[in-house]
Amino acid sequence: MSVTSTMEVSSAYEGYQADFTRLQDGLNAAGTPPSLKLLRQKAMERFSRLGFPTTRMEDWRFTNVAPIANRPYALGALTEVTADEIARFLIPELPGALLVFVNGRFSASLSDTVALPSGVEVQSLSDALATGLDTVEPYLVRLESEGEQPFSSLNTAFLQDGAVIRVGDGVVLRDPVHVLFVSTAPGEAVVTHPRVLLLAGDNSQVSVIESYAGLRDAGYFTNAVTQIDAGAGSVVNHCKILRESLQSYHVAGVHARLARSAVVTSNSITLGGALVRNDIGVVLDGEGAECTLNGLYLAGWKQHIDNHTTIDHASPHCASHELYKGILDGDGKAVFNGKIIVRLDAQKTDAKQSNKALLLSERAQVNTKPQLEIFADDVKCTHGATVGQLDEDALFYLRARGLGREEARRILIQAFATDVLNRIRHKPIQVELGRTLLDRLPSISAGETA
Repeated sequence: MSVTSTMEVSSAYEGYQADFTRLQDGLNAAGTPPSLKLLRQKAMERFSRLGFPTTRMEDWRFTNVAPIANRPYALGALTEVTADEIARFLIPELPGALLVFVNGRFSASLSDTVALPSGVEVQSLSDALATGLDTVEPYLVRLESEGEQPFSSLNTAFLQDGAVIRVGDGVVLRDPVHVLFVSTAPGEAVVTHPRVLLLAGDNSQVSVIESYAGLRDAGYFTNAVTQIDAGAGSVVNHCKILRESLQSYHVAGVHARLARSAVVTSNSITLGGALVRNDIGVVLDGEGAECTLNGLYLAGWKQHIDNHTTIDHASPHCASHELYKGILDGDGKAVFNGKIIVRLDAQKTDAKQSNKALLLSERAQVNTKPQLEIFADDVKCTHGATVGQLDEDALFYLRARGLGREEARRILIQAFATDVLNRIRHKPIQVELGRTLLDRLPSISAGETA
């Protein structure tokens, strides 16, 4: 590392430390529970020890976070935003509760918790922390005890707000909960550290849409963490949508733990961001648990999209299914690393993984690495990875029926992506993402690089 970059990183660390001190000792800190302050302190100490990851680390070999590490950011603050400004990021005809966060802070005026059935709690994390830390603290502490994850520790160090969705035992929440995080980029580089806790009781059912968007095409940094705790026999549908600014940075971890016979489906749709890192870790912690991970990403211009997934089969008779698809054009770059771990006692495991990338430019690049670590002998595990271009025979077929070349390309690209979108449970989400995809396809399909 050069002297200049060392000084820049040092300056960024000093900025985080100064903001952390103000958070812990500020005017609003008097009412902060001592256990929360201690949790933050330990997390900040861990982050300071770990530092930002570098390309010398295997899990970060193809993703350089220097643009994040070398730039100081100010903590985001609640800014006045109108309903009209966020309307384009809502999902028409989608029923259910809406929680809106502006620059990482809850906006009650833009949110609508509607009439929720008995046994369901939907609230901001700041309210949950203020009314009783005991209800959420075990989950916060558990994440910090699992491995060494610098960005997750940084998130915990600045823990202030986010969403808490709690569904009681046997409760079925039919309408989804939409949690929308909006960054305004108010003229300075800001960072937000949102936390989402999705807690599904035994034999419950819940759907959550977690979306991130930028109001302006400006630089900011989102460092998000989502925790999913699926009780025995529960059914959880989770969909994460990124429509961040093309100048922004987004690093996020999704951590899911499944009890006996729980079923969790998580869809990750990345349609924005200059540098995006999505880490998804799932632990199948009870017999008969099942998870499905689907992903779709578009990388054009000079975007860099990195998806790392880990599915840990820690119990027998569990199943996992994984499909990730990427569309890359211009100077777009992508990484997919999919790891499946089968523990010694996890007999009768059934794990399937597929990763497909479509390259529309000679300069587009993707690094893909499927990993299987199998310690049991009675298992069925398969994986496949393909990287290719549009099928010339299919293009010829469409053009022979009167379509222009660009229209034929657009149809094939849309069909490639729709395979993932159609796996999302709620039709209004499929329609909205399909519309967003069509907005992006003219530049993608034409090979635009500017």
